[in-house]
Amino acid sequence: MDTSRRLPGAPLESAMTAPTIAYPPTRRGALVEALFGQAVADPYRWLENDVRLDAEVASWVVAQNRVTDDHLGTLPGRGLFRDRLRTLYDYERFAIPVHKNGRYFYLRHAGVENQRVLHVRDGVDGTPRVLIDPNGWAEDGATALAEWSVSEDGTRLAFAVQDGGTDWRTIRVLDVGTGTVLEDEVFWARYTAIAWSKDGVGFFYARSPEPGPGAAFHASVDNHAIHFHALGTAQAQDRLVFATPDQPTMLHSASVTGDGRYLVLVSTPAAMGNRLAILDLARPDAPPRRLVDSLDNQWGVFGNVGTLFFLTTTKGAPRGKVVSLDIAAADPVVREVVAEQDSVLNAATLVGGTLLLSYLVDVKTEVRRYRLDGQADGVVPLPGIGTAIGFAGDHDDAETFFGFTSFNCPGVIYRYDVARNAAEVWSEARVAADLSGIAVEQRFFASKDGTRVPMFIIRRKDVTGPAPTLLHGYGGYGLIDPPAFSVERLAWVEQGGVFAVAHIRGGSEYGQAWHQAGRRQNKQNVFDDFIAAAEFLKAEGIASPDGLAVLGASNGGLLVGAVVNQRPDLFAAALPQVGVMDMLRFDRFTGGTLWVDEYGSPQQEADFRVLVAYSPYHNIRSGLAYPAILATTADTDDRVVPGHSFKYVAALQASIIGPRPHLIRVETRAGHGAGKPMDKVIAEAADLLSFAAHWTSLSVKLPC
Repeated sequence: MDTSRRLPGAPLESAMTAPTIAYPPTRRGALVEALFGQAVADPYRWLENDVRLDAEVASWVVAQNRVTDDHLGTLPGRGLFRDRLRTLYDYERFAIPVHKNGRYFYLRHAGVENQRVLHVRDGVDGTPRVLIDPNGWAEDGATALAEWSVSEDGTRLAFAVQDGGTDWRTIRVLDVGTGTVLEDEVFWARYTAIAWSKDGVGFFYARSPEPGPGAAFHASVDNHAIHFHALGTAQAQDRLVFATPDQPTMLHSASVTGDGRYLVLVSTPAAMGNRLAILDLARPDAPPRRLVDSLDNQWGVFGNVGTLFFLTTTKGAPRGKVVSLDIAAADPVVREVVAEQDSVLNAATLVGGTLLLSYLVDVKTEVRRYRLDGQADGVVPLPGIGTAIGFAGDHDDAETFFGFTSFNCPGVIYRYDVARNAAEVWSEARVAADLSGIAVEQRFFASKDGTRVPMFIIRRKDVTGPAPTLLHGYGGYGLIDPPAFSVERLAWVEQGGVFAVAHIRGGSEYGQAWHQAGRRQNKQNVFDDFIAAAEFLKAEGIASPDGLAVLGASNGGLLVGAVVNQRPDLFAAALPQVGVMDMLRFDRFTGGTLWVDEYGSPQQEADFRVLVAYSPYHNIRSGLAYPAILATTADTDDRVVPGHSFKYVAALQASIIGPRPHLIRVETRAGHGAGKPMDKVIAEAADLLSFAAHWTSLSVKLPC
């Protein structure tokens, strides 16, 4: 009997439990802790150690990678997907330009080079010249250009260097005219924007305290603070601008208003709400003025005209609204400018004397114009159903730029004339594929409790019957996965597969309530939504009976791990990427304390009961046939440390869960995803797609 084709999740007979792959041996400890009266085993805690410093962990990773690579090497689609991905990625693409004093700055990817290159033009149609090319920074291409910001006069550019995928940044400064890198060097920046003072004498940034020797990888985000660096000075002289030592787990960000007069300070423990303060830069030694002290709602300043500030808020408006307040008053009064609407306010800017408000209408973008008094002023014409981003600028700018993308549109950047409400193409990406044959459909399905949940389905127009399907989800932190082009998705779809994106609760597709319904004690709703999406795809004849794979990254990796434990029968394959897999210890590492607001605290009994019930590491169900699983992580991931995935896969391999492979792929000199060089992106995507194709029976062939 061929047990490899047994439906996942079916009960296992004892004679059929041996895996088809000989996994490397993993030392199993005897650690058992009593947590709130419950015995909790953690036999693989030693795998939490830093793979780059612990020889035993490093040896385990090498052995696991060898076994995984051997298995992937047997899959006929691996090389075909790798070649096709390289061809599809070989197209010119741009990021939205930034305009400063007649100069236009933008990132360009020529094709399959490892890192994007920063260019500048003098004038919108000027001759491009390279400012920063990070492709020569490291032999393996794993050192990237991260955040960057241009001074108001366009003469200086501060840029952050990201090495090997870490969240830590080193900030340097470039003279735009000469291309010379100045001596300024700022270390230990993390989770930061870079905001120049109006006069260009320096910039504001966020940093964490310098960790001790060997402690950077696991260092917490406690005592995050805003500093000011003056050009030509040593970092030791940087001025502390804002911190909350009485609340060390707060994360802070800083931005300068378009007129250069005020520094806007946002403080948050996570995603549900934030505090707001401003600093009058004409009086930099005065304490910041607190505008919002409560953490119950989200607030964001997006523009000002003198002392009149325009803000977005969810206070009294879970789908968001626009308000104003005049800080010239001793006790500013919040006044409604644009009321809450049926759709969700997703972004707002003030450009050319106009409020440009981006709304989500069933996850699709609509951009509406308003005058400063809140009077409606039409809509921005968009080329179709998809996602529009950008519209940055100052109150008195006549123009701005925005980008548009969708599942079958690789990206167009428009130069937008605010007064005329007219856009012209600034750049348009073109891939080596016929996108006219790709169909995009939005469907809605009912979750376990009857909640109506949207899902996009992408497939070739000639694929009308059940087909191998990849289902993607995230469901957390109020984040949205809007319609957007993806080479990896296209590579799957053009082979005859279906790609589905489920907009489950935990995001903010329908506002604050949608997020709230999927966090903390409501987290099971997220898993129920995703399971319902899988059942819908099969019931509707979209996914083949044993041809459904699931994938998700970070919080989405947690999602995949949880639903596979709860319903292994639904899935042929699972691809959890950089996932949060140990829900009882996530708060012990790097930024994990920030996640308590989303998940709850493992140190509180009520939260512990919720977390232990779905934690992927703790709920693997021996005796059931599991789908094939390929977990991915990276040795430099200091966002979700790789120990999560190490422990999870060790537990999978030690459990009696059937003959399909349960493997891990560990990338070197890579982090949570940002800054990963293109050759690593392509190699990993090819491995994931070929693994999913094999176990869902998708036939892969080239040319397409």
